[in-house]
Amino acid sequence: MLKKKKEVDEEEEFVELTEEPTKETKIKIRIEKLKSYADVERIQQLLRENTIVFLNIKELRSKDINELKKATETLKKTITAMDGDIVGVDEEFLILTPRFGKVFRGK
Repeated sequence: MLKKKKEVDEEEEFVELTEEPTKETKIKIRIEKLKSYADVERIQQLLRENTIVFLNIKELRSKDINELKKATETLKKTITAMDGDIVGVDEEFLILTPRFGKVFRGK
Protein backbone atom coordinates (compact mmCIF):
# COMPACT_ATOMS: atom_id res chain seq x y z
CA MET A 1 0.00 0.00 0.00
CA LEU A 2 1.46 3.35 -1.05
CA LYS A 3 0.67 6.67 0.62
CA LYS A 4 1.09 10.04 -0.97
CA LYS A 5 1.44 13.14 1.16
CA LYS A 6 -0.62 16.11 0.06
CA GLU A 7 -0.69 19.46 1.87
CA VAL A 8 -3.90 21.47 1.98
CA ASP A 9 -4.00 24.72 4.00
CA GLU A 10 -1.34 23.61 6.48
CA GLU A 11 -3.23 20.35 7.14
CA GLU A 12 -1.78 17.04 6.22
CA GLU A 13 -3.96 14.79 4.16
CA PHE A 14 -3.02 11.32 3.02
CA VAL A 15 -4.44 9.80 -0.12
CA GLU A 16 -4.30 6.03 -0.32
CA LEU A 17 -3.08 4.63 -3.62
CA THR A 18 -3.49 0.99 -4.42
CA GLU A 19 -1.08 -0.79 -6.66
CA GLU A 20 -2.61 -3.17 -9.16
CA PRO A 21 -0.79 -6.47 -9.40
CA THR A 22 0.65 -6.92 -12.86
CA LYS A 23 0.96 -10.21 -14.61
CA GLU A 24 4.26 -10.36 -16.41
CA THR A 25 4.06 -12.18 -19.72
CA LYS A 26 7.23 -13.29 -21.42
CA ILE A 27 7.25 -13.44 -25.19
CA LYS A 28 9.30 -16.20 -26.75
CA ILE A 29 11.43 -15.27 -29.76
CA ARG A 30 13.52 -17.82 -31.63
CA ILE A 31 16.08 -17.55 -34.41
CA GLU A 32 15.80 -20.58 -36.67
CA LYS A 33 17.28 -21.77 -39.96
CA LEU A 34 15.29 -23.13 -42.87
CA LYS A 35 17.62 -25.68 -44.41
CA SER A 36 14.98 -27.77 -46.20
CA TYR A 37 11.23 -28.15 -46.57
CA ALA A 38 11.35 -30.69 -43.73
CA ASP A 39 12.01 -27.80 -41.29
CA VAL A 40 8.58 -26.28 -42.01
CA GLU A 41 6.77 -28.55 -39.55
CA ARG A 42 9.09 -27.48 -36.71
CA ILE A 43 8.54 -23.80 -37.54
CA GLN A 44 4.76 -24.29 -37.65
CA GLN A 45 4.87 -25.91 -34.21
CA LEU A 46 6.80 -22.97 -32.77
CA LEU A 47 4.16 -20.58 -34.12
CA ARG A 48 1.39 -22.71 -32.60
CA GLU A 49 3.23 -22.39 -29.26
CA ASN A 50 3.04 -18.56 -29.62
CA THR A 51 6.71 -18.09 -30.45
CA ILE A 52 7.90 -15.30 -32.74
CA VAL A 53 10.36 -16.73 -35.27
CA PHE A 54 13.21 -14.95 -37.05
CA LEU A 55 13.79 -17.38 -39.89
CA ASN A 56 17.11 -17.46 -41.75
CA ILE A 57 16.31 -18.63 -45.31
CA LYS A 58 19.73 -17.95 -46.85
CA GLU A 59 20.89 -21.59 -46.99
CA LEU A 60 17.75 -22.95 -48.67
CA ARG A 61 17.58 -19.93 -50.99
CA SER A 62 21.06 -20.66 -52.33
CA LYS A 63 20.43 -24.42 -52.48
CA ASP A 64 16.94 -24.75 -54.03
CA ILE A 65 14.76 -21.71 -54.77
CA ASN A 66 11.72 -23.87 -55.68
CA GLU A 67 11.85 -25.68 -52.35
CA LEU A 68 12.10 -22.29 -50.63
CA LYS A 69 9.00 -21.05 -52.48
CA LYS A 70 7.09 -24.18 -51.47
CA ALA A 71 8.17 -23.78 -47.82
CA THR A 72 7.23 -20.08 -47.70
CA GLU A 73 3.83 -20.74 -49.24
CA THR A 74 3.11 -23.40 -46.62
CA LEU A 75 4.22 -21.06 -43.83
CA LYS A 76 2.10 -18.21 -45.27
CA LYS A 77 -0.97 -20.47 -45.20
CA THR A 78 -0.28 -21.36 -41.57
CA ILE A 79 0.20 -17.71 -40.61
CA THR A 80 -2.99 -16.67 -42.43
CA ALA A 81 -5.00 -19.43 -40.74
CA MET A 82 -3.83 -18.33 -37.28
CA ASP A 83 -4.21 -14.60 -38.06
CA GLY A 84 -0.50 -13.97 -37.56
CA ASP A 85 1.95 -11.95 -39.62
CA ILE A 86 4.87 -12.67 -41.94
CA VAL A 87 7.34 -10.25 -43.48
CA GLY A 88 10.60 -10.54 -45.40
CA VAL A 89 13.69 -8.77 -44.13
CA ASP A 90 16.28 -8.30 -46.85
CA GLU A 91 16.69 -11.51 -48.83
CA GLU A 92 17.91 -13.65 -45.96
CA PHE A 93 15.29 -13.47 -43.19
CA LEU A 94 11.57 -13.79 -42.58
CA ILE A 95 9.83 -12.67 -39.41
CA LEU A 96 6.85 -14.84 -38.50
CA THR A 97 4.49 -13.96 -35.66
CA PRO A 98 1.53 -15.74 -34.11
CA ARG A 99 -1.83 -14.03 -33.62
CA PHE A 100 -0.71 -11.58 -30.91
CA GLY A 101 2.14 -10.08 -32.97
CA LYS A 102 2.05 -7.68 -35.90
CA VAL A 103 5.11 -6.38 -37.72
CA PHE A 104 5.17 -2.58 -38.11
CA ARG A 105 5.74 -1.65 -41.74
CA GLY A 106 5.96 2.13 -41.39
CA LYS A 107 3.52 5.02 -41.68
